[in-house]
Amino acid sequence: MPTALKLTTVQGNSLPIPGVESWHVTAKDPAMLVMTDFHWHSSVTVSENSTIDAALDHMKHTGVRCAFVIDGKMSAVVGMITAYDISGEKPVQHMRLTSTPRNEILVKDIMQKMADWHVANLKDIESATVAEVLKVFTDSDVTHIPVMEKNANNEQRLRGLLSFAKVKRLLVA
Repeated sequence: MPTALKLTTVQGNSLPIPGVESWHVTAKDPAMLVMTDFHWHSSVTVSENSTIDAALDHMKHTGVRCAFVIDGKMSAVVGMITAYDISGEKPVQHMRLTSTPRNEILVKDIMQKMADWHVANLKDIESATVAEVLKVFTDSDVTHIPVMEKNANNEQRLRGLLSFAKVKRLLVA
């Protein structure tokens, strides 16, 4: 027979604020420690019809540098956009090609379409180390890597996200 759940009291008069404790990883640690797992955490999304400035504001308010782009019907992920996309050359190139004022550029105009994503497979991440993830980032020009898994029907789904900035921030020498 299972043990019954027992309640106790809290010792002391204060506790650390949850979620603000600093934690670090080493190069030998499992890569899963640095992946944002959408099984446990919500992804940040923006509409493809949002302006890039509104998308950047949303990312700043949620504390992320990458958001997944949702189609106009709000029914599917169609791309990804990063703070680097918005703050970099993409808006300038779009303005030059289309004569669109910056404040009218939409997320869908400069987002990374799914066909252009470089993704990792969850099974590979489950057996990789932080060092291996870091090497992929340093060997490529990507700042974020979507992590995919296949469901019971063998269909791909978005399971998580790896962030170069997060890995660098958490990694101790």
